[in-house]
Amino acid sequence: MYNSAMSRNIPSPVALRAFEAAARHLSFTRAAHELSVTQSAVSHQVKALEGELEVRLFLRLTRQLRLTKAGEALLAVLRDSFDRIEETINEMRSGSDAGPLNIGLTPYFASRWLTRRIGRFSAQHPDIEMRLHLANDPINFDRMDIDLAVAWGRGEWLDLVSELLVPTRVIAVCSPALVKKGPPLRDLADLRHHTLLHETDHGFWHDWLADSGAGDVTVGPSVTMNDPNVVHQAAVEGQGVALGAEAFLDDEISQGRLVQPFDRAVELDGAYYLVHPHGARNRPNVNAFCEWLSIEARTTGPRSSRVERVNTVPAL
Repeated sequence: MYNSAMSRNIPSPVALRAFEAAARHLSFTRAAHELSVTQSAVSHQVKALEGELEVRLFLRLTRQLRLTKAGEALLAVLRDSFDRIEETINEMRSGSDAGPLNIGLTPYFASRWLTRRIGRFSAQHPDIEMRLHLANDPINFDRMDIDLAVAWGRGEWLDLVSELLVPTRVIAVCSPALVKKGPPLRDLADLRHHTLLHETDHGFWHDWLADSGAGDVTVGPSVTMNDPNVVHQAAVEGQGVALGAEAFLDDEISQGRLVQPFDRAVELDGAYYLVHPHGARNRPNVNAFCEWLSIEARTTGPRSSRVERVNTVPAL
């Protein structure tokens, strides 16, 4: 039983917070910027904490900090504790333990992937209200009122949890009516007889052809648009041949509205990731959505047999 008369033998919260920030960043300078104090103040707090605990928490190398085993153990405990404190405070501020689930998404991912599946989540969890926030801006949980996000990148979000959802395999597609009408589309060289539908500029097609071993192919007329959804719709309407992420074209292909004239895909080094702060999944509604999203993503399988991996094609 908890004895209210017992005092806690815990170091200064200020020192613990200074250590946690410095340990996350492995930098006194960056920790100081986060805490709005001086670098020397952070260093002083950490030294005082090490003195009180009688253990080294950092190895101070030339222009580099490295955690000791004791430092790693303390960081793990503090990170979990601070996450729980932040979560509780946020719930108190919102005035509700549940509340709406706020999800950050790019418009492309939302329209081409999530909104085609979201009804299944609602059927399983009718008590969870969802609010989708659509933007192409970089993720910033300090400035955006969201609980989690799906974003394109390489999984390198500082101080956030990221989980791979959908790899980006790029394929060429067109309307079956376009194939039937001709000219033929038997190999990549035949593209010179067709209109290519571009997103923003010609670089996407240029890189895709180059990484498909057809960089010297002479291409035909082109139309450029700044919205991938419009590019896909133009392809459905038979206006030309387009490039797109295979996972986002699955419905059109399975329904016969689009066909893949070439059995080739180029896989980008970036992909779509589920991203959220540490401790976010302690909330039941966030965890339920993350679990559902992971299961849905695993059902998205590749169609193409020939795949090239590239690092140069821009993000979709």
